[in-house]
Amino acid sequence: MVNYKKLLVVIDPTTEKQKALNRALLIAQKTGASITAFLSIYDFSYEMTTMLSVDERETMRQAVVDDRTEWLTELVNAQVKDKDIAIDAKVVWHNRPYESIIYEVIDNHYDLVVKGTHEHGGLKSVIFTPTDWHLMRKAPVPVLLVKEHDWPEQGNILAAVNVGTEDKDHQSLNQQVTHTALAFARTLKGQVNLLNSYPGTPVNIAVEIPEFDPSDFNESVKKHHIESMQTFASTHGVADEHCFVKEGLPEDVIPSIAKKIDAELVVLGTVGRHGISAALIGNTAEHVIDALDCDVLTLKPEGFISPMQK
Repeated sequence: MVNYKKLLVVIDPTTEKQKALNRALLIAQKTGASITAFLSIYDFSYEMTTMLSVDERETMRQAVVDDRTEWLTELVNAQVKDKDIAIDAKVVWHNRPYESIIYEVIDNHYDLVVKGTHEHGGLKSVIFTPTDWHLMRKAPVPVLLVKEHDWPEQGNILAAVNVGTEDKDHQSLNQQVTHTALAFARTLKGQVNLLNSYPGTPVNIAVEIPEFDPSDFNESVKKHHIESMQTFASTHGVADEHCFVKEGLPEDVIPSIAKKIDAELVVLGTVGRHGISAALIGNTAEHVIDALDCDVLTLKPEGFISPMQK
């Protein structure tokens, strides 16, 4: 079973339907977890009212927070029908939503962040990093990004792993991703599927080295990944028919297989890259979420420390 005891749900004030809250309620019903519905607000005009004193500006900000808290409490009461679920509402004033979310996680020891996603275009996503990306990189706990897709019982859960690697950190992350997917499968009565993608032969090698045979190389690489997947899957009790080994980039292969099996949830690891390289390049999880029509659960490596904890 999934062992999340405290869920932090990011509320979207621009939409009536709170899909993240609905998803958290489903998890709480099955696990007994408590929920905090969290809203971060900010209005720069309240900071620019220079004619008012600091205390007066604080009073005005607090009035806005109180108003939104009342709205959020009414929203929660209207959507939560199960009175056995412990849920509260919290509104904070902060000019960077992702920072307020992560500080809330750090200060109050949540186990999972649940957030609804928005469509965003490719180039704009790279330049204007959305809150989703910051949470995936910097939140010290798993982040569940919710899309418009049901979680039916007996549904498919897809765990993206890298079984062909000898890197210890990647191997550890493989175990973490798979164990989490299996825990969700037990909680949701679903089926775990394992997916491993691997790169094809670089074209320039075949051109620069005439005696190089790309077909033989491809076959040996494919064989290595298939055998590695069989070994890995057998240790976790996943049958061969629920294992996929495909050539290609993860951001292409993962959405393709997720659509093929109509996955309700994709579980993958994220390296937590941040800084300039992350802004320009991103990572697999970030490239994948836009192309998926289902929920994505991103996990950090064991021992990951948020840069906001330092």
